[in-house]
Amino acid sequence: MKSGGIFALLIQILVSAIVIGIAAFFTPGFSIAGGFGTLFVAAVVVGLLSWAAVRFLGVKASPFGAGLTGFLVSAAVLYLTRYIVDGFNITLIGALLGALVLGIVDFLIPGRRFR
Repeated sequence: MKSGGIFALLIQILVSAIVIGIAAFFTPGFSIAGGFGTLFVAAVVVGLLSWAAVRFLGVKASPFGAGLTGFLVSAAVLYLTRYIVDGFNITLIGALLGALVLGIVDFLIPGRRFR
């Protein structure tokens, strides 16, 4: 990690959890059961899966800024998270719509998440 250390990482995870919560609220077929703990775990898993996509596939898991491929990888990351995190429920269509909502929210809120 370049700067900020663990505190910066925790803030990034917290903001990512909030963004995922916003996306779940506005997206049909996407729900979070279990409260903020589930959101926090989901943010960590989404972050790790996004990192793995960049590391191993060379594709940014970002709905905007990486074109159609980034959009599809972002949707796949969301969909795969449902199998890892209890209480994270998303359909395939929900993952596609969720990736779009995540991209919009990520665009509106400055900072580096899902990149």
